[in-house]
Amino acid sequence: MEQARFADTARATRHMFIRDLVLDAAIGVHPHEQRGRQRVRINLDLAVADAGAAGNFSRPAVGHDDLARVVDYETIVNRVRDLVACGHVQLVETLAERLAEVCLCDPRIRVIRVRVEKLDVFADAASAGVEVERRNS
Repeated sequence: MEQARFADTARATRHMFIRDLVLDAAIGVHPHEQRGRQRVRINLDLAVADAGAAGNFSRPAVGHDDLARVVDYETIVNRVRDLVACGHVQLVETLAERLAEVCLCDPRIRVIRVRVEKLDVFADAASAGVEVERRNS
């Protein structure tokens, strides 16, 4: 199986990431989890197509300091916050898949790796969670 390559000059791909975003989520299958919220840590790794000055995805634009030509990480974080806030989800797997879907709505995102960790599940472990990787079609 081919290993995902994120930052790749030949493919005009840049690597963007959001690290250690900690949010309170309504998540879990057990009755005590359904009565409140718990902390989750979210990490996103995105392989993003480099857009040239005229939207040409074949080579990166050098020297064009323009937010419109890149994926805005603030937009991504706001989408994540909105999704986590929108209601209860039972499984970290479901949350991870939904986060991948919302990020892949941007066609410039080629590959996304999402890690969701519940931070307060076990007293003797830092976290428990899942990581998924999805590709844009």
